[in-house]
Amino acid sequence: MNAYRLRPLNFPWPPVLYGAAFLAAILLDHLVGRMPATTMTGPLPWIVGGLTASFALALDIWAVRTLMLFHTTVMPHRCACRLVTSGPFRFTRNPIYLGYTLMMIALGLLTSNPWFFIAAPAAAIATTLLAIRCEEMHLLARFGVDFERYCRRTRRWV
Repeated sequence: MNAYRLRPLNFPWPPVLYGAAFLAAILLDHLVGRMPATTMTGPLPWIVGGLTASFALALDIWAVRTLMLFHTTVMPHRCACRLVTSGPFRFTRNPIYLGYTLMMIALGLLTSNPWFFIAAPAAAIATTLLAIRCEEMHLLARFGVDFERYCRRTRRWV
């Protein structure tokens, strides 16, 4: 198959995985409850959670805006038109997924729900296994040596 028509994914897994992790954290909190030692009180969790949520949202908006400026897709199951290495992509190859993960951590702080702290890395691992590796193979097929150079200088997560 032509590398320019090869799609990275057949289904947009990342939003579904993070949505499932979100629902799992809510359900586990409702069904199992919280462990007494993990209850966070005071203003610090709210402040840190609010700052983390703001950073996560800003990172996602910056990444989407950067992709749109380069006229390439934001959707993980569509073909990339260009290799974007500027904006937040200078610091991480997956700023949108990093933003999702940070938002899950922020929700854990804001809601005092410790299940979000388990759901966040679980969603990140599942996203790496089910989506990121396929996306990287797509980008390697599309952009070859340029993508290899980008991978050498930019980490997958942080």
